[in-house]
Amino acid sequence: MRAIGFLSFYDRFSTAPMLVLLTKEERVPLNSAVQLVTAYVLLYALGQPVWGLLADRLGRLTVLRLALVGALLGSAASIAAPGFEALLVFRAVTGLFVGSLFPSMLTIVGDSYTGAARAREISGLQTFTAMGTTVATLAAGAVAVWLDWRVVFAVTAVGAATFLALLSRVQLPVNTRARHDIRSAFTAWPVWTYVLGLLEGAILLGILTYIVPALERDGLSPALAGVVGATYGAGIMGGAYLARRVVARVGRTVMIAIGSTTLFAAFLVASLSQGAPALTVTSVLIGTSNAFLHSSLQGWATDVAPAARATTVSFFVASAFLGSSAATGLTTGLTRSGFGPVFAATCVATVLLAVLAVGSHALWSRRRAG
Repeated sequence: MRAIGFLSFYDRFSTAPMLVLLTKEERVPLNSAVQLVTAYVLLYALGQPVWGLLADRLGRLTVLRLALVGALLGSAASIAAPGFEALLVFRAVTGLFVGSLFPSMLTIVGDSYTGAARAREISGLQTFTAMGTTVATLAAGAVAVWLDWRVVFAVTAVGAATFLALLSRVQLPVNTRARHDIRSAFTAWPVWTYVLGLLEGAILLGILTYIVPALERDGLSPALAGVVGATYGAGIMGGAYLARRVVARVGRTVMIAIGSTTLFAAFLVASLSQGAPALTVTSVLIGTSNAFLHSSLQGWATDVAPAARATTVSFFVASAFLGSSAATGLTTGLTRSGFGPVFAATCVATVLLAVLAVGSHALWSRRRAG
């Protein structure tokens, strides 16, 4: 299950490092090549609610196998694409199917574990997704240059085929076959987690996008800037290691508080300096915050509507994606005079997120206990 999480994030982040090479090989301008990422992410995000509804209706494993078949066929078609237009379509379709993999893993963890055990499994899953992100960021471009860009997509195809074979022997626990009530995913508390996902996605994932451009603006080469940006994955892995060891002692509300504080510190550092040392610290701290804050909010999403868990998780993930895109779009104009003001404003937004997330989770926990 964790390896499937690795594969989903590997594929999601594998195209961006190859864009410059693809512009030369496919003879298209860079703004056209960027559409490979845009179309992929768009279908990845738009498919989330659909996959969640289908998983609650048809079953987790059915949807997971369907997604792996789509990832396999989409990757194989990308390898054989006769031109850029065909490649664009095939990558977008691949994104639609790969988008189901991580929410499916998260839902199965929510079905299969409770309490601190669930939090530890989510942290373990996050470690593998961070590894997928890091491997794709650091290796995809190099493999494309040394061998061929098609090899990068072939890894996804081989991985999807392997996991399909392994899943033929997998049986989910009995408690994952409980009665479903899709309407419960749209009651007050689940909808509130979507609001928090929107805000957190804007802050954590949206503003993270500016780390590498800020470094390049400061004179760092794209290669070195990419290495610094990849320390985000190291922060997730280190944070997940810590989170698994403290969650049983402190509980999810405190985990959210720790993650929010770490995120505030990350952007405070970035607001004071945009040099390589400062933004390396920021990148690592954002990754650490992801392991505490984002995983805790994801865990809450698996708890808040058990009768529609897959739908709730998918809507939460979609909200985080929407928040990320909205933040980048709304703040692009503010970066013309530098990135410091954006990072400083994000500090203020992080305080708001901390108050809302910590306070509402504490209230929800008390009401559930009562």
